[in-house]
Amino acid sequence: MFKIIEKTKIWFSISLAIILVGVVLMATRGLNFGIDFKGGTKVVVDFGDSFDKVEADEIVKEYAPDAVTKTIETTQYEIKSKDLDETKTAELFNALKEKYSLEDSALVSQSQIGPSVGKELTRNALLSVAVACVAMLIYIAIRFEFNFGLAAIIALLHDGLITLSVYAIFNIPVNSSFIAAMLTILGYSINDTIVIFDRIRENRHSMRRSTPTEIANASINKTLARSINTSLTTLIIIGAVNIFVPTVREFSFPLLIGIAGGAYSSIFIASPVWVLLQNRKVKNKKVKTA
Repeated sequence: MFKIIEKTKIWFSISLAIILVGVVLMATRGLNFGIDFKGGTKVVVDFGDSFDKVEADEIVKEYAPDAVTKTIETTQYEIKSKDLDETKTAELFNALKEKYSLEDSALVSQSQIGPSVGKELTRNALLSVAVACVAMLIYIAIRFEFNFGLAAIIALLHDGLITLSVYAIFNIPVNSSFIAAMLTILGYSINDTIVIFDRIRENRHSMRRSTPTEIANASINKTLARSINTSLTTLIIIGAVNIFVPTVREFSFPLLIGIAGGAYSSIFIASPVWVLLQNRKVKNKKVKTA
């Protein structure tokens, strides 16, 4: 049997090291916010037929190196960039028009995205995460007990901070798809954590004379294979999507980080935190009765 809880300091240190590096970089350099947050220009071009996105991206990068592009309904090509003004947009469209023999009507839209949209997006995202965490804390506290809920929320915060830290360390652009991915990560991670907590709750009845550490270790070991297999199959599928479907890469990449971090936190963060909370609870009871 693997002794997970006895090595709590190691698991916490690994996570803390990654988060500290990320927090320092976020404080000094800041996150690399994309056009959805900073504002810029959005251009949509209709090719009228399927086209080679990689080839089109090479043309776009000559005029807007920071551009984020994606395909819409096979024939339309969306370009977002902070650096595209009217002159550069006209030059870019002329280059695409010449390369693909397009008509002037192929320029479907050209619009400005203000930074106020990014502020509203950030506010709504933080509100969504806060509401989700409170709702899950209430649900878990009712279904299990408060310490389970608190441990689960700490594990979720861990997943969010790990994902943000990876983005800060590698200076990856943060766009609206990242927000959707973060909310998906929270839902996936809590599901994995609840499976382990459910087993802990069962074992507390059958292992009444055991310590929280022994109960948690037994529960983790019984669910370890299931947790690893579920996470691996999910990661393989999302990894394949990330490689072969570049149009959803902004969504799938943070999912890869978050699901891997969520699998780690469910085993190595949530359960050890629960043990710490339980031990403190027992210690407080002894002090009161002394």
